[in-house]
Amino acid sequence: MDFEGKIGFVTGGSRGIGREIALQMAKRGAAVAIVSRGKDDAERVASEIESLGVKARGYACDVSSIDEASRVAQSAIEDLGTPDFLVNNAGIVRDKLILRMTPEDWNQVIATNLTGVYNFVRVFSPHFIKKRSGRIVNISSVIGLVGNAGQTSYAASKAGVIGLTKSLAKEFAPRGITVNAVAPGYIATAMTNDLGEEIQTKMLEMIPLRRFGTVEDVANVVIFLLSGMADYLTGHVINCDGGMVMG
Repeated sequence: MDFEGKIGFVTGGSRGIGREIALQMAKRGAAVAIVSRGKDDAERVASEIESLGVKARGYACDVSSIDEASRVAQSAIEDLGTPDFLVNNAGIVRDKLILRMTPEDWNQVIATNLTGVYNFVRVFSPHFIKKRSGRIVNISSVIGLVGNAGQTSYAASKAGVIGLTKSLAKEFAPRGITVNAVAPGYIATAMTNDLGEEIQTKMLEMIPLRRFGTVEDVANVVIFLLSGMADYLTGHVINCDGGMVMG
């Protein structure tokens, strides 16, 4: 898994899973562009990466805007070169029961989690097609596979990412571009740490491996899909969930 000479682009790359993916790319030699809603956050991770001896740049972007996606993509190409890897990780939640969910709540989640993936695939795909190579990994969720009460917008957006991934895989395969998705389960974050012991126990009972996942667990799957070892994989959704959702 040597990424020397490769260039990666990660949305939602300033914290959590996205940050870990960016760091793991860099540790294997790739230059990395990090996108976040906040420029300071993106540049902080870029500085972290540059301390590893590889180039990195941080950019502020509202991924739901095609104009901003186009602007940031062009800046990244000018600064680092055309990416070999695109990881669409940016996502938000606005969890509410459907009777309390406003149109604004719904639209914000769909625009960020689903349209945001479309936007960056749309702006980078001409470059991938021209090179006849590229790796795209979209971060979905097991909630997009099984649903969850109070998360209709999130579940719909992540299910949409899966459908988009499979369709893109069929479109791009003849051009040598692979497109896959990773569906994390319960991942240990500041949010899960804040849950009460009783809720955490109930959540753990749903996971056969009896532990929460880590950002490293998810990043490891993404790095595999970006590597040469996954040359013959496209259109797949890999659940990284400790066995919570099988099949």
